[in-house]
Amino acid sequence: MNEQPAEPAPDEVGVGPWLGEPSDDPRHDPELLAHGDRRNVLDRYRYWSVEAIVADLDQRRHGLHVAIQNWEHDFNIGSIVRTANAFNVAGVHILGRRRWNRRGAMVTDRYLHVHHHGDVDAFTDWLAERRIVLIGVDNVPGSVPLESVELPQACCLLFGAEGPGLTPEVQQACAAIVAITQYGSTRSINAGAAAAIAMYHWALRWAR
Repeated sequence: MNEQPAEPAPDEVGVGPWLGEPSDDPRHDPELLAHGDRRNVLDRYRYWSVEAIVADLDQRRHGLHVAIQNWEHDFNIGSIVRTANAFNVAGVHILGRRRWNRRGAMVTDRYLHVHHHGDVDAFTDWLAERRIVLIGVDNVPGSVPLESVELPQACCLLFGAEGPGLTPEVQQACAAIVAITQYGSTRSINAGAAAAIAMYHWALRWAR
């Protein structure tokens, strides 16, 4: 195969239509080859179909899961999902309403395994069957500093809605609740930022 992707213009993201001899790579998407690939993906995935990218990511998913309580139309959910994609988590779990705010995800959810759970019992049963430890992330009484904890390799980090945080019901289901130590005057930090910090803390110990 003579790989000749088109060079992007200086102000464009991605690559244009495929140039030269036709590609015989089964991972390539005919539409992307014909019209170019402007997606927010790594260069190694240019022209790959979504299915091919997911299959490749599945071979090296981490043991981390991420869950978000979806009681409100919280824009932070999309941001958390996008970060979960960056850390190549095993799964993202939406707890509560099935419809969630995808705007901040920038279609990165296509490359993840997204699960929906209508209530806390269904969610915790799913985790228990797979021996995944539920860890809440919230600044509530009884929480322990994140930096003092070694998170389990097979765990699910659970985040609440911006403002209300984790509900009392789901707090009781957690094996532990961790909080991010703060040093300024604000009482809390943005939920999307907190999720990124917590995932990075897990990755420092377990990411391959």
